Amino acid sequence: MAITMTKLLCNFRSEVLELGTSMTVLLPDVPVPVDGYPTLFLLHGLSDDDSMWTRMTSLERYARERDLAVVMPQVHRSYYTDEAHGGDYWTYLTEEVLATARRLFRLSDHRADTFVAGLSMGGYGAFKWALRHPELFAAAASMSGAMGVAQRTAPVSTGPLESRLWDKIFDHRSVVETEDDLMWLIRRAPSRSVAPPDLFVCCGAQDPLYEENVLFCRTAREVGIDVTSIFDEGAHEWSYWDHHLQTVLDWLPVPKPRV
Repeated sequence: MAITMTKLLCNFRSEVLELGTSMTVLLPDVPVPVDGYPTLFLLHGLSDDDSMWTRMTSLERYARERDLAVVMPQVHRSYYTDEAHGGDYWTYLTEEVLATARRLFRLSDHRADTFVAGLSMGGYGAFKWALRHPELFAAAASMSGAMGVAQRTAPVSTGPLESRLWDKIFDHRSVVETEDDLMWLIRRAPSRSVAPPDLFVCCGAQDPLYEENVLFCRTAREVGIDVTSIFDEGAHEWSYWDHHLQTVLDWLPVPKPRV
């Protein structure tokens, strides 16, 4: 009999954000493994929400084939950051989403069973989470990630719309060489007590974020951190992400469950 997935829209009140919010969750319809389901935390992009992965890709079918639970939180346009003039979305993601998902669903809390990935803004969020908390994840993947966010917080590099966004999130302060800077985090990863998770990066040559993805991978390798990378043809669009979502899921070291 074919394996199916249960799709849940989980509406709950966030104590961190002090408002009602949601996350979309996919659970395999198979016996729960002894340690809980292996889990992918999958992060959305700047213009998306927690429903977009299931609306624009065949994620449900891909996850079903791998007996993988998927948790997709809603963070609006926060860049997965504690905003200067808004919500504490970094704290919400890393503390409340993680704890709430594991409390409500039978998810494994073992590092070997836990992964994070995202696209664009979500790729930035995924790598920031993985590099700041390497003890949580066995692997992290970024598709067309916004790897140069910190470098774009300098006022000279922003247009009017982006300037308002950086004002809301960062209060127009530069975050270069802080824990919101992926380049800074990757350069310091070798000195941490816990080695970084396995890293995967893909980006299309026609994507405006292509050069910063290449730079991130080069920087990682310069400090001795291996990154699996694919730089191929493609733009910043869902057809590219749907294709490489399958690549990411094939790459993840999902263990065989113990039932």
